[in-house]
Amino acid sequence: MLILLGAYYLRRAFRSTPTAIVVALAGVGAMGVGLFPETTGIWHSVFSLIVFLFAGLSAILTFRYQKRPMSYFSVVLGAMTLAALVLFIGGEYFGLGAGGMERMVVYPSLIWSLGFGGHMMSTDDPARPQPQAPSSSP
Repeated sequence: MLILLGAYYLRRAFRSTPTAIVVALAGVGAMGVGLFPETTGIWHSVFSLIVFLFAGLSAILTFRYQKRPMSYFSVVLGAMTLAALVLFIGGEYFGLGAGGMERMVVYPSLIWSLGFGGHMMSTDDPARPQPQAPSSSP
């Protein structure tokens, strides 16, 4: 639910509907993973794919709203998530096992989300007018 709320505020601040939709889809995937545990079979897998795919894309698409070097980290972490997802789907676990490889998919997007959230909290909201400093008249 909080990711959906974040997508709303991302849309409001940057007026980018496509980026907000991608972030919202990652949120829907995350909710689905929570609602359908691994014991539910295919539904868990479908929502896992949705959250992993759209979280990686979110990291890449939001690079333009960040200052350097965070924008570079955002792209790298998104690419790492997507590359690990492709390897995971292809059954290439590199000796980590399925659970270990799944963590290689998840961790870059979690690191990105923490960094992106912190970065956004440290910047001004472009949609909100900034107060003017009082002028000092002699």
